[in-house]
Amino acid sequence: MRHTLAREFNNLIERGRDRQLRLAVTGLSRAGKTAFLTSLVYQLRHAGLEARLDLLPAAREGRLMGAQRIAQKDLGVPRFPYDQAMASLDGTPPQWPEPTRGISELRLIIRYRPERSGLFGGLGSSNATLTLDLFDYPGEWLLDLPLLEHDYFSWSQRQQRTLSPERRAMASDWLDAVAALDPAAEADEAELATIAEHYAESLRAAREAGFADLQPGRFLLPGDLEGAPVLQFFPLPGLDKDDRKHLDALPKESVYHTLARRFAYYQQHVVKPFYREHFRRFDRQIVLVDVLGALNAGPERFEDLSRALATLMQSFDYGQRSLLSRLFAPRIDRLAIAATKADHVTPEQHPNLVTLLEALLAEPIKDLRFADVPVKALSLASIRATQAHEVEHKGTRTQALRGVTLNGEETLIFPGEVPTRLPRHDFWARQGFAFNAFRPLSQDVRGEGLPHIRMDAALDWLLGDKLT
Repeated sequence: MRHTLAREFNNLIERGRDRQLRLAVTGLSRAGKTAFLTSLVYQLRHAGLEARLDLLPAAREGRLMGAQRIAQKDLGVPRFPYDQAMASLDGTPPQWPEPTRGISELRLIIRYRPERSGLFGGLGSSNATLTLDLFDYPGEWLLDLPLLEHDYFSWSQRQQRTLSPERRAMASDWLDAVAALDPAAEADEAELATIAEHYAESLRAAREAGFADLQPGRFLLPGDLEGAPVLQFFPLPGLDKDDRKHLDALPKESVYHTLARRFAYYQQHVVKPFYREHFRRFDRQIVLVDVLGALNAGPERFEDLSRALATLMQSFDYGQRSLLSRLFAPRIDRLAIAATKADHVTPEQHPNLVTLLEALLAEPIKDLRFADVPVKALSLASIRATQAHEVEHKGTRTQALRGVTLNGEETLIFPGEVPTRLPRHDFWARQGFAFNAFRPLSQDVRGEGLPHIRMDAALDWLLGDKLT
């Protein structure tokens, strides 16, 4: 108990001195959270050595001395598997790290030389330190937070609105089973479990097909809740607002009320604790977005991603921090939104990628700016997997990319142009996209370091002001 109090008191002092920063790395599936965290840790640990961080002033000026991993504060949360990720990247052939399947954390101590002495700068020493806590969360779980705004009836109606024709085809087994279900009948546990599994299968199929706006998230990554009754519910399709009064009057042991109780339990015992214990602790956040993957997948999935991102952005508490709020009620005071896998398009397309990202998140960005929260959109490649080349054909020089596809085929391609605005329906009919996926560069090609695109710009925005 004494050690716990001492640790908490030390953390309080560090936060009061602004020497502790809690950064959330978030994003939906396949956005590249694991690659981003791996690269972030590597670049900071190797600052001044193999890492190329010219856009981070503390590194460019030789003041960033490096970072070390230390024991994290919460010993009940798995540590981010940095060593395993590096082993995958250094393998023969190199492989992308396995994505994390649950919450993970990592704590770094960053050592640097301040630009000048402040009230606390260095405490009489020429060096200073910043404690950086990194938090990684499954993207699927992020979309559960808006469930708190619904009851079971309104949530069922929302899910009905998200069922596009393609999603309906993927959910045919669930829709057939639930069509034969009488909401007024006495609940049959086995039957509900079977139908819930059909619903979960439809969500998994939709995720594999590139859809993102999927709830509940724990149906996709159940963790320690797998098989529990709390995950054995599903929406009832076809509900009209006039049905509410009739359904509310049904017996408590009915199908409808059984599903409603499980939904409420999920809200109170899964979603709320997740928000209370984790999300409210963040100081800064980066949201990673796979814009190119959505373009590849087509208009229906692109619009689905837009809805999912708008939902995700509503889940966080943004606002400027005062000393008191930093100590007792942290709120996110700086945000980065990054289009990942910028190495999958040629360099002259990178500005288009940022412009398209800003268009995709136009409404949330307006709200953030109205709230006076600094927000920056950028494109990056956490771990660069291609090399840019120029190809001459009939006297014309064209940008191209050289890389190795996931199945091991060496290729030299021009992947295509990124639109600068949200594509309209007629645009999709005229143009398709083929932004290939690539294997990481092997060590003999990349050298000793982990090459990247604008990881230093992201680091400067997220923590550069703390290294002055």
